Amino acid sequence: MGIVSGKIAIVTGAGRGVGRGEAMELAAQGARVICNDLGSSSKGEGADAAPVDTTVQLIKDRGGEAIANYEDVSSWEGSERIVAQAIDTWGALDIVVNNAGILRDLTIVRMGEEDWDKVIAVHLKGTFNMTHHACVYWSNESKAGRVRKASIVNTVSSAGLQGNPGQANYGAAKAGIAALTIITALEGERYGVRANAIAPGGATRIVNDAMPQIPVREANEVADGEFERLNPGNSAPMAVWLASDESLLISGQVFRAVGADVTHYHGWSLGATASNNVKGEPQKWDPERMSSALSKSLFGLRPGGLQIPSKA
Repeated sequence: MGIVSGKIAIVTGAGRGVGRGEAMELAAQGARVICNDLGSSSKGEGADAAPVDTTVQLIKDRGGEAIANYEDVSSWEGSERIVAQAIDTWGALDIVVNNAGILRDLTIVRMGEEDWDKVIAVHLKGTFNMTHHACVYWSNESKAGRVRKASIVNTVSSAGLQGNPGQANYGAAKAGIAALTIITALEGERYGVRANAIAPGGATRIVNDAMPQIPVREANEVADGEFERLNPGNSAPMAVWLASDESLLISGQVFRAVGADVTHYHGWSLGATASNNVKGEPQKWDPERMSSALSKSLFGLRPGGLQIPSKA
C-alpha cells in the first residue's frame, strides 16, 4: 500500500529519464499507470516502442501495474486516446503527469520556424492537450455527482522560469506551462482538480544534448537506497506526493526538485509603482520624464537617468 494506492495515473514521456522515474515511483506507491511515450529522438524525430516497453516491464518486474501507450501528445486526437485508454482499461482517471518533451537548442537568430513550432507543440500544446481531455472527463464526473480528487503534475524548467541563452523555444514553452498550471488550478477547483508543476533535474538525454560531459543516467540504474544527485528519479517522490491526497491543499504552485532539495518558486509579483500625478491628479506620462522618475521610484537609483551600478 502506498500514498496513491488504487489511483489511475498517466505519465507522458515515461520511456526515459524523469518520466520513467515518475512512472516507476507512482507504481511503487500503488497506482496503476499508463506509460506514454512516442519514443522519438531528443529532437522529436522518429518513433520507437522499446523505451516505454522497458519502463512497463520494469514496473511489472517490481510487482506494479502498467500499460504502454505510444501516442504523440502533440496530437489532439492522440492525447484524447491516451486519456480514453486509462478510462477504458481501469474505469477511471485520477492523475496526469505531463513530462513528454524534446529539445532543439539554438540561438534566436539561428532558430527556424520548425525548431520553434516542434518544441512548443510537444511541451506546451502537449501539456494543454492532456490537460483538456482529462479535465473534460473530470468535469463530466463532477456533473454526474462523482467528484474525483484529481491531480495534474506538470513539468517546467529553470530555462523558462529563470531564463537560459539558446533555449528560447524550450524556455517559452516551460514558462507557458507554469502559467497554464496556475490557470488550470483556478478553473479546476470547482470540479475537484488540482494542478502543480515541478522543475526537475537529472542526467537525462536532454541534459546530455546540452551538456555532453554529463553522461545519461536512468532512474532504474541507481540502486534502491543509494543516493546520486543527478539521478533523474530524484524528483519522482515530489510528483507522487503532489498527485496524492496527502497534498490536497496544494494547488497552483510551482516547485524545483533537484537532488535532495525541494524549492518553492515565487512567480511574477508586482513590485514598486511609480505614478504620474500632477497636483494630485493622474496624468499621462511624458516619455522625457520617465528615466528620472522611474530610476528613483522603481529602482531606487538617483534621479537624472537610469544608472548602471559600477562592477567595481
